[in-house]
Amino acid sequence: MKTYIKVFTISMLLTGAASCTGFLDKEPLDQLASSTFWKNQEEVDMALAGVYARVLSSTFNHNAMFWDVMGGDLCTNQGNAVIPLAQGMIEPNSGSIVSSVYSECYQGISSCNFFLDNVDRSPVSDDVKNRYKSEVLFLRAMFYFTLTEFYGAVPFYTKLVTINEAKVAKTPKAEVVAQILTDLETAIGQLPNVPYNGHAVKGSALALKAKVLLHNERWEEAAQAANQVIQDGVFSIFNNYRTLFLATGQNNNPEIMMSARYLNPDRAVQGPDIQFAWHGTINPRGELVNDYECTDGQPITTSPRYNPANWRENRDPRLLMTIKGFEDKVFNSAGVEMGFNYNAPSGTGYMPVKGLNWDALPVDYNTRSEQDWVLLRYAEVLLMYAEAKNEHSGPDASVYSAINTVRSRPGVEMPDIPTGLSKEQMRERIRHERRVELALEGKRYFDIKRWKTAETYVPTLVDPGGVRRQFNPAKHYLFPFPQSEMDTNDQLEQNPNY
Repeated sequence: MKTYIKVFTISMLLTGAASCTGFLDKEPLDQLASSTFWKNQEEVDMALAGVYARVLSSTFNHNAMFWDVMGGDLCTNQGNAVIPLAQGMIEPNSGSIVSSVYSECYQGISSCNFFLDNVDRSPVSDDVKNRYKSEVLFLRAMFYFTLTEFYGAVPFYTKLVTINEAKVAKTPKAEVVAQILTDLETAIGQLPNVPYNGHAVKGSALALKAKVLLHNERWEEAAQAANQVIQDGVFSIFNNYRTLFLATGQNNNPEIMMSARYLNPDRAVQGPDIQFAWHGTINPRGELVNDYECTDGQPITTSPRYNPANWRENRDPRLLMTIKGFEDKVFNSAGVEMGFNYNAPSGTGYMPVKGLNWDALPVDYNTRSEQDWVLLRYAEVLLMYAEAKNEHSGPDASVYSAINTVRSRPGVEMPDIPTGLSKEQMRERIRHERRVELALEGKRYFDIKRWKTAETYVPTLVDPGGVRRQFNPAKHYLFPFPQSEMDTNDQLEQNPNY
């Protein structure tokens, strides 16, 4: 662990801006010593805002789209640092996301531990302290869960530590997951059961609990956690798939359960509009485009509605709210045609739509992207419930209902899935639905790893330029620990085969 694991001063922990509603709109103080802090409600609020600011890091903001490059749904420009990683050239000294995920998650964990170690010094009420602690426990659980997804067993700290104390061996993944679930149980018991407003709420913690359990194949418990969200009735499917990912549709949105919030647009200098609608950093692959059904609910391989001469016709409406052809015209909210000034053509012929604001066009370095990056939403909870329930006990009526609720969103209105499916057939339907519903949201890489399909799917992919991707199941289901961390912590054992 690097020097940020030392006992932190307030200035080190609260650097950066928070961008949530209420007090989280304030910029945290950056020059206060911990010995003079925690005196009043305002300072506690600033400390909490500093913890939330960690969610704006590249691991959790719109840069999560690059996970879908790793997952085979996207390509990226030549020269981008993720290209060799996607092609299987992953090593401890690779840098890029191999290092940034590790450092950003531990920075978040250190901020969480700092808050939890000190908040009891403040004069705020126990009710406020318990709620704030629960929000921070939720965030710490999210940071640790992300680490386990990438690295498996990891060094584990629940208190601030000195540099020497940070030099510890890996804690087994099962033990880390157990603490994640313990933290989430505390949060679930203390957080209000209300819609998301920039602060983690009970539904946020339940959704993350369901996700942690799902990714660890604890099917029955995952289904129970997701079903509690469904039965509580606090969240629902939003009526506009396109604006769910734009600032215009995100205020009081009933589907969003956790997000990286950018209410201050100056904090999104390199936002998705610059990266994806100007630099054209990512290009959707044809494999993803072809996986969208036709409007009759059939795949393009069997549907009579599919027109090979025009891939846009008669397709699941989510396709054109996610992906466009490189030359396709777009229109702003006033109906005016807007032009692009892409830096380079698409390597696949396709460009992203989801999360891009046509009202911001034409894009330049003055463009500020204000939309939040959605991390958890109700549609994913429904699909997690369907998957966990099907894996545990097969496709009962509740599984069909969960999937069809996602498909019947206003403006999407895809046909219900066929009845009479076997468990195996339902599994494939759920996996398809996750791919198209959650496309370009950074979920696919984690899905194909946990399903153990990465080793068969990734090697079928050929990138623009003719390079075939590689995936070695003996090593690539985990990232290596960054070499800099191995050099710093002599107790840290490298992951297998690196």
